[in-house]
Amino acid sequence: MTSLIKPDIHLILRHSQNYHYYCCSKLLPISNLTIISALRFNSIPSLHYISRIPMADSTSRVVLQSECGGDGKSENVSPNLTEIIVVRHGETEWNADGRIQGHLDVELNDIGRQQAMAVAARLSKETRISAIYSSDLKRAHETAETIARSCGDLEVIKDPDLRERHLGDLQGISLREAAKSQPMAYKAFLSDRNDQEIPGGGESLDQLYQRCTSCVQRIAKKHRGERVVVVAHGGAIRALHSRASPHRRSKSKIWNTSVGILHLSDKDEWTVKLWANVSHLNKTEFLDSGFGGDKTSG
Repeated sequence: MTSLIKPDIHLILRHSQNYHYYCCSKLLPISNLTIISALRFNSIPSLHYISRIPMADSTSRVVLQSECGGDGKSENVSPNLTEIIVVRHGETEWNADGRIQGHLDVELNDIGRQQAMAVAARLSKETRISAIYSSDLKRAHETAETIARSCGDLEVIKDPDLRERHLGDLQGISLREAAKSQPMAYKAFLSDRNDQEIPGGGESLDQLYQRCTSCVQRIAKKHRGERVVVVAHGGAIRALHSRASPHRRSKSKIWNTSVGILHLSDKDEWTVKLWANVSHLNKTEFLDSGFGGDKTSG
């Protein structure tokens, strides 16, 4: 296959035992291969285009077979701002199964550990990372520890304010089962109201927003002029995007170990520099569904 063409990116989408192959390149008449038109990823705008490929269900995976550019070393950080490198934790079995985690403490699976190693290798090329903060939940903390080992054995500072949204009675059940087994909690989860709490001790989106953004503001003030890594969860990271870009909702999924970059100034101005980027996942599978990292899962 690769002797006939030189595609920018190969995408392998896996569903159960069946494999379907897609290739981002020019239209080429190759048998047993579905070809879609080329979109060249020059400076890694996050891989929004993957989601346009029809997927069978949330277990489908993607493998990047060639690297995208644009993730080289960052410039030095201005003394009047803090650069926050936001990373979502690696994959868990519950992500793969479509099971809602929330505050439940689920470990990384083998793919998640591979993803953590991949993002760690990427961040080891960043200049002058001063500190690494993490949610205290295992899936985030293990990802952060892997990054820390590649970045000069920095200490990982755990902060429970970086946890995922507490999802109340939905925690521990699959999203497929939620509507039947916990209809009130499921209805609250899908509510358009930001102040809607979830039965069973769950948080509202407003509470999640206040908790996570306040935490990152504290981190930024402590590390002015520095570059800091923050490892968190899909819902928490979406809240940070809402703070940085309140009039522009993030359309991208927050894939496992995706990387975003925020600049927080001493005037409390937040700027998105990069979002939901997974260019480091070269030859490493990840869930295209982004389960736990989109607005309809947790």
